[in-house]
Amino acid sequence: MTTQPLLGKSAVVTGGARRLGRAIALTLAAAGADVAITYRNSEAEAGETALEIESPGRRALAVECDVRLEASVRKAVAAVVNRFGRLDILVNNAAVFDSAPLDTLSIEAWDAAFETNARGPFLVSREALPHLRAAEGRIIHIGSLGGTRAWAAHAHYCASKAALHSLTLSMAKAFAPAVSVNCVAPGWIELEESDAQRAAHFAAKTPMGRNGRVEDVAQAVLFFATGPHFVTGQILAVDGGLGLL
Repeated sequence: MTTQPLLGKSAVVTGGARRLGRAIALTLAAAGADVAITYRNSEAEAGETALEIESPGRRALAVECDVRLEASVRKAVAAVVNRFGRLDILVNNAAVFDSAPLDTLSIEAWDAAFETNARGPFLVSREALPHLRAAEGRIIHIGSLGGTRAWAAHAHYCASKAALHSLTLSMAKAFAPAVSVNCVAPGWIELEESDAQRAAHFAAKTPMGRNGRVEDVAQAVLFFATGPHFVTGQILAVDGGLGLL
């Protein structure tokens, strides 16, 4: 088996400048893909990640994009196709996450979650679809354990991710047979800014005995990017068994 199964292909990772998106972008590049990343407020980090993508010889593009806005999405997708000449893989990673008591949750906070977490993947997928169809490509959404479990302090986030999970199934039917559509749903993933006490709490609850790492999620994305195209409409939990509790 080739160590670069994505050689000759191109991918775009929304919100790919840092954190989980960065890990996904670098993993796809290591597998041979040319990778574009979108950013909204993280221009400096996007530039650094693009340089890392290019270091093993891949082509990279960092493009500003607000996934909530149709015109911005259209411009970004056009820039990616102009740079690479094709589009094989779309990873809808850009998301927002915060907490608020449900009984005092503002409509602004509710709408903000849905604008980025549900409308964004819809807009980017719709704009990329003609290019993905031409390449018989893949769409991979980044969902969440919160899309299947109720978290009282994150109702707007959970509802928006549940919508994304449902959108995965609808797209899988609507875009077949040319494009496969799947979703990776992480549980608790440790990031640099993670609260140590909460991290320890979730690690103790997780059957696998630890919290997730960004590499765990990135490898799951790579599976959907390189595995059988026949696999579609799947929501893959990457949570160490936390969702079993």
